Amino acid sequence: MTDTAAAPEATTTETGVGKHLGWALVLISIAQLMVVLDASIANIALPFIGADLNINDANLTWIVTGYALAFGGLLLLGGRLGDLYGRRRIFMIGLATFAIASFIGGLAQNEAMLLASRGLQGLGAALASPAALALITTTFPAGPARNRAFAVYAAMSGAGAAVGLILGGWLTGLDPVLGLEGWRLTFLINVPIGLVAAFLAPRFLAESESRPGLLDVPGAITGTLGLLGLVYGFSRAGEEAHGWGDPWTIASLAAGVVLLAAFALVESRVEHPLLPVRVFANRTRATSFLVMMLVPAAMFAMFYFLSLFIQLVVGYSPLHTGFAFLPFSVGIVIGAGVSSNLVNRIDPRFIAGVGTIMAAVALFGFSRLEVPTGAADLLALGQNGHLGADVNYWSSILPYILLMSVGMGAVFVPLTLTAVHHLRPEDSGIGSGVLNTMQQVGGALGLAILSTVSLRAASGTKDGLVEQLTGQGVPGDAARQLAFLGSFTEGATAAFLVGAVLIAIGSLATWTFLNVKHEELATDGPEVVHAGV
Repeated sequence: MTDTAAAPEATTTETGVGKHLGWALVLISIAQLMVVLDASIANIALPFIGADLNINDANLTWIVTGYALAFGGLLLLGGRLGDLYGRRRIFMIGLATFAIASFIGGLAQNEAMLLASRGLQGLGAALASPAALALITTTFPAGPARNRAFAVYAAMSGAGAAVGLILGGWLTGLDPVLGLEGWRLTFLINVPIGLVAAFLAPRFLAESESRPGLLDVPGAITGTLGLLGLVYGFSRAGEEAHGWGDPWTIASLAAGVVLLAAFALVESRVEHPLLPVRVFANRTRATSFLVMMLVPAAMFAMFYFLSLFIQLVVGYSPLHTGFAFLPFSVGIVIGAGVSSNLVNRIDPRFIAGVGTIMAAVALFGFSRLEVPTGAADLLALGQNGHLGADVNYWSSILPYILLMSVGMGAVFVPLTLTAVHHLRPEDSGIGSGVLNTMQQVGGALGLAILSTVSLRAASGTKDGLVEQLTGQGVPGDAARQLAFLGSFTEGATAAFLVGAVLIAIGSLATWTFLNVKHEELATDGPEVVHAGV
């Protein structure tokens, strides 16, 4: 009996899949980092891309929005395709698609070619990312090994935005390489990484059982279009030029809600749904999904507002700004590593609960940033070029970046574990897709809400500052520019405060509803139902 039971594991190890878990994790982590950082790596390059390809400001935003739309809208479908057709196969297809799209984008000669490549990149990311998370669940045994793997995955997910800012700033600033402008390198760098990772995947990753022919096509159509509607609507609502009252914003959000309602109706009636209701039946898992929507909503907005604040108000260059976020990458790695060890001995509720409190305190700290915004101070700003002397990075910004990053590491690891724990093997891909979708939708929603808060807070001070400055003899355009910087600070600090509230809500949900013992996370056995749950 013992020898027979051990035979499958011996076979797996003989193929090399079980023997090289470290290399398997390297492949998965590289893929996740590549997917996440590509959401921010192109941001710094946008002005250079616009100048080279003659893209106007309105369409320039689609370089970012197009990727976010395809990625967020197709995640559920990508997760389910992994369950049905093999997670390793879909992982490889996603990486290859991402690499090819990056090649097209790096050599783009016009606006249409570049925007098409960004959409194709989003498709590749939506295929690879859920498969990567599901492959951790199926490749690494429950317990310390899987916890450590999730820690690395969470660190890559959280640090990707900061790494993207640094890498984007560095590559964009390079002189032409082989006749290629620096911004093109932000795309082309993905090509060898993606192709090599796809090529090595069969050597280090085992394939899951495939179930072809069970794809829920009506669910895939309504679910994908519904998510596209929501992500686009939220993204548009967060833009100053449009906002919540814009007809296209309203139409997009309304269409998204209607399509998702149709999706829910379809899922309740088909035999093999794209998103089985049982994925949400576990209270701990549902809580994990909710908190993993609220926390990234605040974190992504923090990156957006703080990076603008550091550049516009403190006066850092784009590359200097990227390095200002480098401690975030270090902190989240530390937080993830510590929490992966603690989760073997402490229930996830306490680790994630403390992490959310740390993040909320950090955002509250950012909301207390004090920058003089009176007319006299703004006149001095115009003479000095920035307010660097009034904002000390080391004492006013760095401590909160570190607190936020360590807190995020303490949140992502246990909640990623609880979000996919006790899922049926055939649901691992879609469960991972739901988790990624919550993060993407949460990020878009958070940025929209906090942008609205910021704009309203800023508008209350901008007009008054313009009037004061023009009254002191400052020309109209210069007065409006200086008033924008002063009012932006008011808006950003208001957004940070609301972000702290969002994470506080997530913290309350964590402490109240997350109910799984650390002993359960060390097993792949059937779900344990606690009395009174």
